[in-house]
Amino acid sequence: MKTIIAAALVAATAILSTPAMAQFQKPEDAIKYRKASLTVMATHFGRIGAMVNNRAPFDAKVAADNAALVETMSKLPWAAFGAGTDKGETRALPAIWTEQAKFKEGAEKMQAEVAKLSAAAKTGNLDSIKTAFGAAGQSCKACHDNFRKE
Repeated sequence: MKTIIAAALVAATAILSTPAMAQFQKPEDAIKYRKASLTVMATHFGRIGAMVNNRAPFDAKVAADNAALVETMSKLPWAAFGAGTDKGETRALPAIWTEQAKFKEGAEKMQAEVAKLSAAAKTGNLDSIKTAFGAAGQSCKACHDNFRKE
């Protein structure tokens, strides 16, 4: 029985991961995808940052809309860090592939902090947004410090 369950889990994992692998015909496609998704995420995060740092007028709706986009985008790039995507036009450090558990932990922490930012932005309370923005920014910085070439 355990063998059947294990085989079923392996088959389910293979079936569920096939679409992610199939979306990238070449490693270069995955690199372009992850760079694009991270760029879009950074752009919308920066719009919130401008409000939080008094470089742009605070608009609760704009903050909430941008935070929602950042939350959505935070889920996208991770499938594009597969085998063979460590070479080419990338600033990704080899540690992503040698320290996968730590990298995954950083990605999950960032996603959790971004979700908190999105929730704070929905309240329209600038002080709450500032606090959540700082924590989200720190989670981004931690990953960049550990896994990105400057």
